[in-house]
Amino acid sequence: MKRSITLATLAILLFASVHVPEAFSYTTDSTVPLAGGCPQPDHWNLSLASPLNRRWSTALSPAGVTILTVAAQNSPAQLTEIEQVISDSFGAWAGVTGTTFNSAAHPGLIAALGRTSVAISCSNDQESNIDGLNTICFNQSSMAFTNGVLAFTRVITANAAGASVGSSGPAAAPGQILDADTLFRNDGQALFATPGALSTAQGQGAYDLESLLAHELGHLFGLDHSAVWRALMFPYSPPPGQFLGDRPTPQAADGPLSDDDRAGIRSVYPDPNDAVNAGSISGRILPANAFALANVPAPATGSFVTGIFGAQVVALDADTGSVAAATVGGWSCNAASQQIQFDGSYQIKRLQLNHNYEIYAEPIEGLVAPTDFSNALTDLCGANSTSTCTTPAVNTNFNVRTRPSSP
Repeated sequence: MKRSITLATLAILLFASVHVPEAFSYTTDSTVPLAGGCPQPDHWNLSLASPLNRRWSTALSPAGVTILTVAAQNSPAQLTEIEQVISDSFGAWAGVTGTTFNSAAHPGLIAALGRTSVAISCSNDQESNIDGLNTICFNQSSMAFTNGVLAFTRVITANAAGASVGSSGPAAAPGQILDADTLFRNDGQALFATPGALSTAQGQGAYDLESLLAHELGHLFGLDHSAVWRALMFPYSPPPGQFLGDRPTPQAADGPLSDDDRAGIRSVYPDPNDAVNAGSISGRILPANAFALANVPAPATGSFVTGIFGAQVVALDADTGSVAAATVGGWSCNAASQQIQFDGSYQIKRLQLNHNYEIYAEPIEGLVAPTDFSNALTDLCGANSTSTCTTPAVNTNFNVRTRPSSP
């Protein structure tokens, strides 16, 4: 892998190194073990004997059209059209090469898509019916549908080995996902359309069902939001009548995704046989003024925050100018002491080898805000941790400027 670190900063110093071994990176959700220790990335632990089960509720809103289709409303063809969108959305993530979820390289890890006619099939707001069945619901209300929320995914993870819910098997380790349900708004405040219906006159006022569902499935697989505009995991949906990326095809099932999305799913589910996307870049984001963070406490260690926390670090392909991957960094965890450190560390992994990359850092502000990453950042300490860990506030008070890279 070649290296070209071309951006330093006026208010921060960004140090980077390039190496082949894996490292935790990307913006993923995580779980702190019940007994304390380093946060573990949320992930499925699947095998051919225990593939990802998934289903969707065919109960649609009786109060009018919620999902616009080419097929007639309330017909078997409408259900088939919606089911195709669900299959294609799953297929986008399963089409990424270099992952254990790739359906071509590792068939059988995702079970066939099932149906249920039960309207209330997803975990309710009291989470009393967590069943481990991973359901998509289009006709279930929730208090989580606050103003502007079109859909959300509720993910239940294990905080200790042996934990289980419903029909899920016992977790092998903390961070294992046990149940994930996706709910779409059904109160008449939003209209969704399948790809075929999006181009119709009525569809121009609807949200693209495929883009929204593929985004939510990214959360189901353990990814949090991305601050990369083109990324499918960007926290805001495309406007009505528009969609993200390319439509999936048999030749490019992962067409809706960006390179940032692909790097994200590879980082959580790396294929050990992948020799192409095996590089990583890591470093620390430090203040140019060594005393700038002297009064910022870090209760997790009893000392101080020693680096910029919550900045986005971006790896650009220097030859194309496109974003290869990005992460929200600022922390590391000592494997020996099992203590988290807010030391400005970042790591971007699963990058293509033999490419030239440029690295830059920027504050999370503008179109995205720290609140768009609140789950990923607060989970670093975790509600179940036995330590006194407190996640520091995201640092947005810095500027950057470019300068020529050193040889």
